[in-house]
Amino acid sequence: MVTRKMISIDEELCNGCGQCVPACEEGALAIVDGKARLVKEIYCDGLGACLGDCPTGALKVEVREAEDFDPEAVRANLTAQGRAVPGHMPDPASLRMGGRPKGGCPGAALHAMTPCQQANMPQAQAPQAGPASGSALGHWPVQLRLVPPTAPFLKGADLLLTADCVPVALPGYHGQFVPGRVVLLGCPKFDNQMEYIEKLAQIVTQNDLKSITVMEMEVPCCASMTAILNQAFERAGRRVNTIRVTVARNGAILAMAPL
Repeated sequence: MVTRKMISIDEELCNGCGQCVPACEEGALAIVDGKARLVKEIYCDGLGACLGDCPTGALKVEVREAEDFDPEAVRANLTAQGRAVPGHMPDPASLRMGGRPKGGCPGAALHAMTPCQQANMPQAQAPQAGPASGSALGHWPVQLRLVPPTAPFLKGADLLLTADCVPVALPGYHGQFVPGRVVLLGCPKFDNQMEYIEKLAQIVTQNDLKSITVMEMEVPCCASMTAILNQAFERAGRRVNTIRVTVARNGAILAMAPL
């Protein structure tokens, strides 16, 4: 048994619609007696990709003691059902050579790109070359749900809290805003807002942040990212110098002002 992220299902909220079942590429969910159920803990990687497909909000990700994620068992289960094996699943040969990855999705492992790694980028991809130069990202993961408050790259960081439609709309996102900042992405409309408030409060409390830049789209549902951050400040009992940036759907920056 390990302590890790797992899907939790609120049976009172679940209406048995079944939309979450195909959304789980690992086959961890099924409809049993009219309700969504977790088939086996070893099938759930804890990533929470199914959350956005639940119309009632019955699914959430929680951290608890559970059996470890087993990609070999997932592959066997999907194959037995005639379902496609997701492309991110390790192949059997790599599992035999390197052993089974622990603690869920391997792509969620913390990773910081060192200055040496960035210096060795081809010039056309170097962040300092400007907005069209490529990625300026210096760490991984970037999803707020996946980054623990204890991540080393959060210490003393300039945080870039971004509604996840912004990078698609804003042409200069990497060139203008990402360099020198730690990116955290999330959707304030479809993701769990209370989870975000708690996570951000812990990040503010534990990391002595230098600043926060919060970026939102102009659409009303996106503006709640600022409200989430303000509630996190209240829960943390302290504030961090914050700039709020509002982006139009055509990619223009509509406003940039202290929060």
